Amino acid sequence: WLHRVWELARRDPRELDFPVSEEAARDLTRLIHQTVRKVTEDVERFKFNTALAALMEYTNELSRVWERGEMSRELWEEAIERLLLLMAPMAPHMSEELWERTGRRFSVHSLPWPEWDAGLAADAVITLVVQVDGRLRDRIEVPASLTGDQARETALRSRNVQRHVEDREVARVVYVPGKLVNVVTR
Repeated sequence: WLHRVWELARRDPRELDFPVSEEAARDLTRLIHQTVRKVTEDVERFKFNTALAALMEYTNELSRVWERGEMSRELWEEAIERLLLLMAPMAPHMSEELWERTGRRFSVHSLPWPEWDAGLAADAVITLVVQVDGRLRDRIEVPASLTGDQARETALRSRNVQRHVEDREVARVVYVPGKLVNVVTR
């Protein structure tokens, strides 16, 4: 993994001087903020193994994005900067060396820990679990911005749910935001 990080950090961002779609930039920004959030939470709980796993996933995705050419020069530099800042407590010597080689001033260890924005880290799509009388009947991919009423309507329109409530009366529909819709029948 450290060899891959070295190779990623040493890539020349001037190769990325072409237009990037707004969606690709938004996806990479979301990935950056989600990774900072995950690593921050893991380091605070002394869960260094899962923090490293999150950094490995992050570098894998950065490699894929580079291969697809879906980022701007500025976004790439931000992504590498965040990677080196997050790596610094776990790989201090390598982080410092790459920090210097990528043209940054001062020490990576003298900078503040990166912050993340909850709005930018939020998922665009979530999987909503739908139950009928407490039994799993469907999983639906929905926008994360879905309201409670929209979630209830979407769940009730599901073919699997309709099949299980066709001969029954729906007593109520319970919605747990971002997670679950439970249809209670009589």
